[in-house]
Amino acid sequence: MGSSAPHPEPLAARGEREPSTREAGEGRRKPRASLGKWLVGAPPLLYLLVFFAAPTLIMVLASFRSPGEFGGLAPIVDETGKLDLNVDSYVRFVTEPVFARVFVKSAWYATLTTLFCLLLAYPLATLIAKSSRKYRDLLLLLVILPFWSNFLIRIYAWMIILGPNAALAKLVNGTLALFGAAPVPLLFSGFAVLVCLVYVSLPFMVLPLYANLEKHDQALLDAAQDLGANAWQRFWRVTFPLSLPGVYAGAALVFIPALGIFAIPDILGGPEDTLIGNLIKQQFLETRDWPFGSVLSIVLTVAALMLAGIAAWVGRRGAGRRA
Repeated sequence: MGSSAPHPEPLAARGEREPSTREAGEGRRKPRASLGKWLVGAPPLLYLLVFFAAPTLIMVLASFRSPGEFGGLAPIVDETGKLDLNVDSYVRFVTEPVFARVFVKSAWYATLTTLFCLLLAYPLATLIAKSSRKYRDLLLLLVILPFWSNFLIRIYAWMIILGPNAALAKLVNGTLALFGAAPVPLLFSGFAVLVCLVYVSLPFMVLPLYANLEKHDQALLDAAQDLGANAWQRFWRVTFPLSLPGVYAGAALVFIPALGIFAIPDILGGPEDTLIGNLIKQQFLETRDWPFGSVLSIVLTVAALMLAGIAAWVGRRGAGRRA
């Protein structure tokens, strides 16, 4: 008598549920969704690896090497065949206080730029957010209009505005002369650097603030007014707390670029207005001490990443409190 093959036991008899048509379709869609995510995410990931991660690793390696006899980098293997890696550039950065002072000065300029941009951008962003739709797009266009011209051209324009023969300089020094004070140079000074930093950074503060203020619910302000709050109290108790995410985003977008900028101090600043960006440029292009320039760049990068992380943490903490 031949043996017959055993029939598979039904899923229901084993206590299992047969997959539905919907679940089967979802199972087939998962590989497609995964492939779609890779197709969308792979190009930017590859871009970051090639143009950010790889140069950063090269810079880290260069920071542990010795400067060449005529600048640049010395051979990584010396004449005796030993690997020439050292921490001399890091020791120099830590032991010479002049570089720490330059970092502090750069942070001070970036902080002032952020504060002035916030003071100027908040009322402007509020005005745009409360304007009618007919004028809102025009006002936003005026905010981003400076981006349509070259960055260096805008800086050189401030050389004309702040020049010794310009109307602004004559007005300021004429006013000082009425009070018996000596004339002051507006160009090639810290004042010129700060003014131009605020000018080029202001749109980066206005746009995040506008994006936040435009979403505020007017009913909250009306309710605060019905409860007896005046305009000042409505601003500090309702509007400003709700706008903090925009403030944090704008502060990060302004502070981090201002911390490492070098073109504005190079063109409009004086000898005492050298910032960390100028110092890095000098090490690579003039002094040609690439290892030390790499150390300064790494320190600046780490500082920027830490500040961005702090801003993100503060923003999440504030959002959690409001929730």
